[in-house]
Amino acid sequence: MPKQKTHKPTKKVLKKRNSGSIYHKKANGTHLTAKDSSKQVRQRRIKGNVQKSYENKFKGFI
Repeated sequence: MPKQKTHKPTKKVLKKRNSGSIYHKKANGTHLTAKDSSKQVRQRRIKGNVQKSYENKFKGFI
């Protein structure tokens, strides 16, 4: 059976930590943030975790 190819668009969005959990960058934080509060902009800098139910699905993609 052939090897599973990496899904390139998913690899560009999701990253894996050393612990094995998968994280992503939060949306709407790149530009046009002057209208948002400081708290909103600050919270978007923190990486978001992928839900546990989706982790097994995405581990084959990365």
